[in-house]
Amino acid sequence: MTHPLKVTRNGAVLEIILDRPKANAIDAATSRAMGEVFREFRDDDSLRVAIISAAGEKFFCPGWDLKAANEGEDADSDYGVGGWGGFIELPNLNKPVICAVNGLCFGGGFEVMIGADIVLAADHATFALPEINIGVVPNIAVVSLMRRVPWAVGMEFMLTGRRMSAEEARHHGLVNEVLPLADLMSRARELAGLLADGPPLAFAAIKDIARRVETMPEQQALEFARALHSTQRCFESEDLKEGTQAFTEKRKPVWTGR
Repeated sequence: MTHPLKVTRNGAVLEIILDRPKANAIDAATSRAMGEVFREFRDDDSLRVAIISAAGEKFFCPGWDLKAANEGEDADSDYGVGGWGGFIELPNLNKPVICAVNGLCFGGGFEVMIGADIVLAADHATFALPEINIGVVPNIAVVSLMRRVPWAVGMEFMLTGRRMSAEEARHHGLVNEVLPLADLMSRARELAGLLADGPPLAFAAIKDIARRVETMPEQQALEFARALHSTQRCFESEDLKEGTQAFTEKRKPVWTGR
C-alpha cells in the first residue's frame, strides 16, 4: 500500500502532504502515521515549523474515511499519539504549525485545519462540518470552533452542515489569508521560513501560555502565565540576551533555543 503521507524536510521546516487518492480522507492508520510524524517533529530540536497540506487541487481532506467506516472501522478507533489528524491533541507541541488548505475541507479535515496556528487557503477552498447529515457529533469542532467564532455562527455552521467559502472563513477569523492555488504553497513556505528564523523558546512559551490559559479569567491567566516553566525558561535564556544584544548592535539575532 502506498504511504498516505509525503514528508519533506527543508532545513528547519517540515512539510507533511496528505496524499490518499482520490479525496485524501483519513482513516485510523493514516491518523496514526500523522501522529508519528508530528511526534518526531515535536521532539527534533532542529525542526522549527511544520506545514500541513494535501495533494491535488480539489480536496484538502473530507474528514473520516467513510469507506473504512463501512468496512468496520469504529468512530472511536485508535487514532494515534496525537489524536485525530496527528497533532490536535499531541501533548506539548509548542512549535508553529501552518495549514495550507488546497481545496475541499470538510469534517475531520476542518478539525485538522482549525488545530493549526496559521491557516492559508486557496481561493476555491470550501469548508463544512457535514457530520450532522450522518448523525455524528463533530466533537473536536464543537470545542474548538466555538472558541473562535460567535455562538450563532458556530452553531448554524454545525447544525446545518452548510458550506462556507474561503472568504467567509477569513471573515470569521478561521483563515489568515486567501490566495490563488498557484501561490498557496510558496506563501506557506515563505511564512514558514520567516518563523523558522524566529526565537524557538518564545514561540514555545506563546503556544504553551495560549493553550493553558484559554478559559481562565484574565487576572488568573496573567499570574499563571508568569509562573509557567516555559515563560521562565524564555526570560532566563541565552536567546533573550542574544536578542537584546542584537537589537543594540543593529544586527539579526542568531537564535539557538537555549
